[in-house]
Amino acid sequence: MLMNRRHALAAMGGAAAAATGLAAPAIANTPLVVGALRLTSHAGSYVALDRGYFADAGLNVELRFFDAAQPMAVAIASGDVDFGITAMTGALISLADRGAVKVIGGALQEEPGITGQKYLVSDAAFQDGVTTPAALAGRRFAISQAGSSFHYMGSKMAKAEGIDLEFIPLQSVGNIISSLRSGQVDGWSIVPHIALALAGSGDVHIVGDVADYIPDYQVTTVFTSSGNAANERAMTESFLSAFSRGVADFNASMVDATEGDAARDEMVRLIHQYVYTDREYEKAAPSIINGAMRLTPNAALNVASLKDQLDWFKAEDLVDQDIAFETVVDSSYVESV
Repeated sequence: MLMNRRHALAAMGGAAAAATGLAAPAIANTPLVVGALRLTSHAGSYVALDRGYFADAGLNVELRFFDAAQPMAVAIASGDVDFGITAMTGALISLADRGAVKVIGGALQEEPGITGQKYLVSDAAFQDGVTTPAALAGRRFAISQAGSSFHYMGSKMAKAEGIDLEFIPLQSVGNIISSLRSGQVDGWSIVPHIALALAGSGDVHIVGDVADYIPDYQVTTVFTSSGNAANERAMTESFLSAFSRGVADFNASMVDATEGDAARDEMVRLIHQYVYTDREYEKAAPSIINGAMRLTPNAALNVASLKDQLDWFKAEDLVDQDIAFETVVDSSYVESV
């Protein structure tokens, strides 16, 4: 893909920052609120905050945590949050259609050879013969809200298998986990650090891989307000540069394992400040280590995946049929792959 000089400089920002240990400041001590979920897949923000990368970029960052993706999109639109890292949802797309938010980068992607998201079933369903995703036909599949990433993953699998699912909106990950463990719902899909931990309990079973149905899925994106994307370019580039430094550290220690055991353990302890905080480190560490997916280097955008997601939302009548890809995504900040 051809890129102009501005595109190329933006795409190289994270790599250059990681190599030099520097990030170009925007306005010194600029206050920012960054939305996140308590998932390992949000580690880019955790690392950038704890290791001072945001501060190096002139950003005074506060993390604000949410229980689901859609409320975060609403918070971006209202100005309560400046940047967010989460899945493309119906709410995000509708807010983009109203000129409120823009996707500006990628954050997590399914990758061949790297443990990815899983389809899960309750123990009750498993004992009743639901041992593959296809066997969920007619069963209750948990989602946070209609138009969530869980809805997308369940629907894509169901279409591929030629089955129907009953989608049950439960609003938050915590509610879904409780309902799955108790057998009130039959199936769900989620990132591996949660899936593997749940499967280890015996209450839940892994029956398939999301990547088998949605290869190269751009699971989460970086997004901001349309005003920031259009009018605060220096600040937005500084955020992406610092975030990309955090991503590079995470990938090196947790996915590529190029930094050694000591660096991996240091990273796990850092992440544990935000993920599985209700567990002792010794109990939390295996789930964090075993469930690490690669975060997208330099926040690159998988345009084909994002277009497929937008097309699905349109096909399900969850967003306006006329919304253009460019209305949702500002691809001028990072490389498109």
